[in-house]
Amino acid sequence: MVTQARPRQPDVWLFDLDNTLYHTRCDLFAQTDRRMGDYISRLLDVHYDDAKLIQKGYWRKYGTSLRGLMIEHKIEPTAFLDYVHDIDYAPVEASPRLDAQLGRLPGRKIVFTNGTVRHAERVLERLGVTHHFEAIYDIVAAAYVPKPEMVIYRDVVGRYGVDPARAMMLDDIAANLKPAHELGMGTVWIRTPESQARVAGQQLDHIHHQTDDLVEWLDEWLGRPAAV
Repeated sequence: MVTQARPRQPDVWLFDLDNTLYHTRCDLFAQTDRRMGDYISRLLDVHYDDAKLIQKGYWRKYGTSLRGLMIEHKIEPTAFLDYVHDIDYAPVEASPRLDAQLGRLPGRKIVFTNGTVRHAERVLERLGVTHHFEAIYDIVAAAYVPKPEMVIYRDVVGRYGVDPARAMMLDDIAANLKPAHELGMGTVWIRTPESQARVAGQQLDHIHHQTDDLVEWLDEWLGRPAAV
């Protein structure tokens, strides 16, 4: 666990969903990733392997595979999102420790995700922490513009009345924390093997805290004296 100087006590917490609120070992992305490939294979009438290459290419170019499909093929996004999130959520187990920590954590809590509200709701239900969150800002609310585009961070700030200087954002993708930092928020990077590989050799000056486990980090944060 790596921690820089602690900013002022946040009064708003912006939590990413996937591989942040639940541990990467649940590997829900493997299921959604497979279904994205299946969807593109059928949509474009190409072999699954070719569909995966198209999917990853769109992800790199446009930020999400969905955005690429919308721009390149004019697809209607709802059918795609419904299909890729039709998965088995059983790997996400209830987390009494996370529930307790969120209950002790002062301030408002918002989910900020590139997924959908329904996907987030199902994950929060499985974790047993739905009642802690006042809102879910999803890809639909963002007009299908994904993190880390600055425009949606500004939208979140305006929509929910967030003072960036009193906000903390937590995400497993380091690049998604850069706009938050630029707005003045504190940042917590929930590291995964994949997200660490993406930033090898890069400067991470926009990261204030790093951890491999959200629950452990919250334990440490809640155990320290409040900032002045």
